[in-house]
Amino acid sequence: MTRDNSPKERQRRQLERKLGRRAPYNRILIVSEGSKTEPNYFSEIRSSYRLHTANVQVHPCDIGTAPLQVVKYARELFEKGSRQKQILPRAFEKVFAVFDRDDHQTYFDALTLADSLNGKLRNDERMPVEFHAIASVPSFELWLLLHYEDILAPIHRDEVMRRLKAHIPDYEKGTKGAFETTRQHLDIATERAEALSMRFCAYNAPEPYTAVADLVSLLVTLRK
Repeated sequence: MTRDNSPKERQRRQLERKLGRRAPYNRILIVSEGSKTEPNYFSEIRSSYRLHTANVQVHPCDIGTAPLQVVKYARELFEKGSRQKQILPRAFEKVFAVFDRDDHQTYFDALTLADSLNGKLRNDERMPVEFHAIASVPSFELWLLLHYEDILAPIHRDEVMRRLKAHIPDYEKGTKGAFETTRQHLDIATERAEALSMRFCAYNAPEPYTAVADLVSLLVTLRK
């Protein structure tokens, strides 16, 4: 049988060989609402802990910033893959959709859809896939603020930014280096986030909450 040697087929084989050289730990897909802030942050963790890029993929949502769009795009990217992003179909054990409460109208619908997908999808090894919403109330910056302050009551995203900039004066949305700037306080931030998760959950908005700590803890322990 003649082997298909078209440019498209050669590109597919090259991608499979590249991604085949992954590390032995779980393959993780992270899709975020933000186009810079969250991708920069999680990419910095990947770099700091030398996690294989074939194992940990971080991408912003390409179809919009509404939470429901983020969850739907994460599912689509998992199921169909993307040659442009060098992602093979169903090539992950865990999928995370990262988004904020803010004032999004589809926030609760996104939580419900993510919950319904958890354990229902199958990967390329025919194993059930973990699918989780990584929600923050009111915003991703709450996670960063917890590195410096304990937040116990509802707080507006503008107030979160004001307080965060008191600790990191040059912080702006999309700023690079947020992980390196805050990592010395990672343990206390994780403790504070876990304490909040014992009192509230993502559905309890506007009570303060962030699941970012769960994803960060997973990433920093992958190689251990």
